[in-house]
Amino acid sequence: MTGGGDCPGLNAVIRAVTKTAISKYSMKVWGIEDGYLGLIEKRMHPLRYEDVSNILGAGGTILGSNNTTNPSKYPVMNKAGKVVYKDVSDSCVKFLKQKKIDALVIIGGDGTMTSAAAFAKKGLTVVGVPKTIDNDLWGTDVTFGFDTAVTTAAEAIDKLRTTASSHHRVMVVEVMGRYAGWIALHAGVASGSDVILIPEIPYKIEKVCEFVRQRSNKGRSYSIIVVAEGAKELGGKMVVSKTVACSPDPIRLGGIANKVAEQIEQITKLEARSVVLGYIQRGGTPTPWDRILATSFGNTAIELLVSGVKNRLVVLKNNKLSSVPLSQVAGRTRTVPKDSSLVKAARAVNTCFGD
Repeated sequence: MTGGGDCPGLNAVIRAVTKTAISKYSMKVWGIEDGYLGLIEKRMHPLRYEDVSNILGAGGTILGSNNTTNPSKYPVMNKAGKVVYKDVSDSCVKFLKQKKIDALVIIGGDGTMTSAAAFAKKGLTVVGVPKTIDNDLWGTDVTFGFDTAVTTAAEAIDKLRTTASSHHRVMVVEVMGRYAGWIALHAGVASGSDVILIPEIPYKIEKVCEFVRQRSNKGRSYSIIVVAEGAKELGGKMVVSKTVACSPDPIRLGGIANKVAEQIEQITKLEARSVVLGYIQRGGTPTPWDRILATSFGNTAIELLVSGVKNRLVVLKNNKLSSVPLSQVAGRTRTVPKDSSLVKAARAVNTCFGD
């Protein structure tokens, strides 16, 4: 099952899980459709060996996904015609047992793993595979999908550099990441951006403006600012675009790039433009690294199940594959340490973090 937002490399995991299970252990594999929604609605189908051939480099997920469904808080209509929330997880467990499913391989991020840990407590055998472009899942050094997202963002910033230079503008580029600044930090460093704003280091807009103004006074005709969607001013709040009440994570961040661009124009009188990369970071062909990592994760998930290990998340720690308890992952977020070596390296080459 693939839960949460889509991500490059999901099909590579599905392929590795299915092919390892069938060819090495003669298991039967089923694919649950559209994440937890498919589980609630009892939608799944057999996965054959040929079903997962030639999908290694395909983006998205052949099983579909859903990032607004929580089995513990599922919206239903009551007799009065009002929406109420019910815990339907017991019904999901009953369905799986009726279908004689021995184990679940659940691919997803922190919200998906929180529900996976809840299912494990109800007696299901679960192994999680860490997926998110945000790279914010606790317990692993890296998640698949992150490398592709950084590559996409860095390439986009490289393209924006030429138009920023031509028009002598300040270009503010908003990237994903939710409450963690991994994408902004890595894409910003990779593209040589002048300013990087991340949630872990609250910024002062006056310092950002002064840095940009000094660059202009020294003859630098343009500046590139990369801002994580969860970045915020010191003492301020994150910019929220909307809320989705029934979602496991109802907050949808967005709009910080436009805010920063407007402030820079008002304070410095320099021309500024904002660009939101958005869902383009989730799409497309996974990089070779993400294909390799996803394949390794998928294979390891089956090997753990065969060896009797359950209710754990496959992780990569210190360049070695291992696992951690799902219960330790649920509800936790892995953020960028303020003393990160990459933050230090960025500061050393005169990158401004606004602090």
